[in-house]
Amino acid sequence: MIHRQPLPLLIAVTFAQSPTVSSGLRDEMALAKRYAPVVQIVSRDRPCGVGPPFKPMDVNALFDQPTVSLRGPWGHDLVKIAPSANDLTAALYDYQLDFPGNPLQPGCGYEEWARRVSQGTVPTVYAHVATDPGHPGKIALQYWLFYAFNDWNNTHEGDWEMIQLDFDAPTARDALAQRPTQVGYSQHEGAERAKWGDEKLHWVDGTHPVVHPAKGSHANFFDEALYLGASGSEGVGCDDTRGPTTEIRPAVQTIPSDPVAAHLVFPWIQFTGRWGELQRAFFNGPTGPNLKLQWLEPITWSQNYWRDRSIAVPGGGAFGTGATDFFCTAVAKGSNGLRATLDQPAPAFVVLILLIALAAFAFSRTTWRPVAPLRLARRRAWGQIFAGAARMYAEQPSVFVGIGVLALPVSIAVTLLQVGLLRASKLFGVEAGGERGGLLVLIVVALATAVTLLGLGFVMAATARALVEIDAGRPISAPRAYTLSLDSIAPLFGALVIASVVVSVFMTTLVLVPAAIWLAIRWSLIVPAIELENCSAIEALRRSARLVRNGWLKIGSLAVAGAALAVLIGPLLSAVLIFATRAPLAWVNLVSGIVYASTMPFVALVTVYVYFDMRVREHLATQTESDRLPAEVELLVP
Repeated sequence: MIHRQPLPLLIAVTFAQSPTVSSGLRDEMALAKRYAPVVQIVSRDRPCGVGPPFKPMDVNALFDQPTVSLRGPWGHDLVKIAPSANDLTAALYDYQLDFPGNPLQPGCGYEEWARRVSQGTVPTVYAHVATDPGHPGKIALQYWLFYAFNDWNNTHEGDWEMIQLDFDAPTARDALAQRPTQVGYSQHEGAERAKWGDEKLHWVDGTHPVVHPAKGSHANFFDEALYLGASGSEGVGCDDTRGPTTEIRPAVQTIPSDPVAAHLVFPWIQFTGRWGELQRAFFNGPTGPNLKLQWLEPITWSQNYWRDRSIAVPGGGAFGTGATDFFCTAVAKGSNGLRATLDQPAPAFVVLILLIALAAFAFSRTTWRPVAPLRLARRRAWGQIFAGAARMYAEQPSVFVGIGVLALPVSIAVTLLQVGLLRASKLFGVEAGGERGGLLVLIVVALATAVTLLGLGFVMAATARALVEIDAGRPISAPRAYTLSLDSIAPLFGALVIASVVVSVFMTTLVLVPAAIWLAIRWSLIVPAIELENCSAIEALRRSARLVRNGWLKIGSLAVAGAALAVLIGPLLSAVLIFATRAPLAWVNLVSGIVYASTMPFVALVTVYVYFDMRVREHLATQTESDRLPAEVELLVP
């Protein structure tokens, strides 16, 4: 492809080479070229195509473009289609450039449009050497990057980001004779600093800093990681710079520090409107560089708004990243819901009312009392099962919390399995990328799932044995419960392996996901069947299927409700800690992991109570049910 040379760049080069122009602009261009950033853009293969969704673009691709319009501030009235750069020089406060698409429901449209209008251009950064009247003797070298769309929580058209290098020098010529003192990477409403030479600052060829724009938000970071981001106008969320990435060395266009020269070469720098559609709340397009504090007072900005580090989410560990994963996912889903509500408020309101009504109806249709945690083998309504499990857990916390905490080695085993296999693959020449890498990840996930299910199976087995001992009035402890369950380890292992393998295989194909869910519920009672009826592995699968047959909806809904409570309570608590404290994220995730492990026995209690309910139903199938709890049936405990 032949790339057309942007006209402003040709003007700038000609202007700089003119003998009538001072050497100041030539020094600025030389300084800008020396420290031009290397940009690592996060790539993706789906859903909109291969490679980075958005690259720092040449803004000249927007001008004289028939798919771009200039609109006024009075109800989005059209001013001009295909505005030129010179059309933006007038006093156009709160005017807006409008791109094709709806930022509240972006889909793939903006990505496809940006690629189309950028054809024939190259990724570009705009350099600017700025002085600060409050700090004479210092200058800042800025690189401004424009993206066609911000695909973060606050989706909006247009996105200006920048990095800044500070020099203890009065002019660009003086700066050429020394190194920068510090570097700042813009992140939402602030920036993260690094001293020149800091370990976290990476550069190429000794002078070109490496910058990692986050996927979607384009906030700039020093390394690949998952970060927690926050902004008063943009909200909170997670910035992801993890690879794979595509390295880009953008062309550098230098905006002269002299305003007259800048307006001549880059007339659009005078624009006082928005570089994107005007929307509600924080979905507005951004204003341009010339309206930012750092454009006029760069050193003041670096002193008052830069911070020393960004909060990175721990990348692994024995307890996983449950709290922060939950936080990131919840914020993203909440943002999607907010956009949908703003875009189509009536349907969103109707859906919300229907969900509330459905939940209220479901809870009103079940019986919650009497709560009878003991005398296990009896019929219980949906609410009685849930309430009975909660009371049993509350009355015997040392037993059931202990059972959960003793299962923590399973989390450690899962982490070590994942890390060990991925590292071993590299030793044997298997790469983590490409098709073979995808197969490797699938194997790792399948094995980790099997180990996790096995751990949950042992928790459920120990819980079932502990519950029976408590019901019989015999003393029991968490270690003793695990000891009692060891006599059925062989059939338990066999049944769980069969179930996990079959369900995992079904889950790999989208069409078979409903079948996988059906099988998971069908086999949800295999552990109590093994522990309390002495079944073999195959017999347990059949026995669970027979018990579930007449109560599939009840069992499935209880399993979902119990698992949701156990899975969400730890991350919810930790998300509160993220907002309310300054606790390190490693400790926050540790809290989440411990709480999750402690609540796993609650899920097991719900399952065991369901098992007894289904078993009594099987024995009393010919009897007339009443509101009272019917007679018990004999327990069969090996």
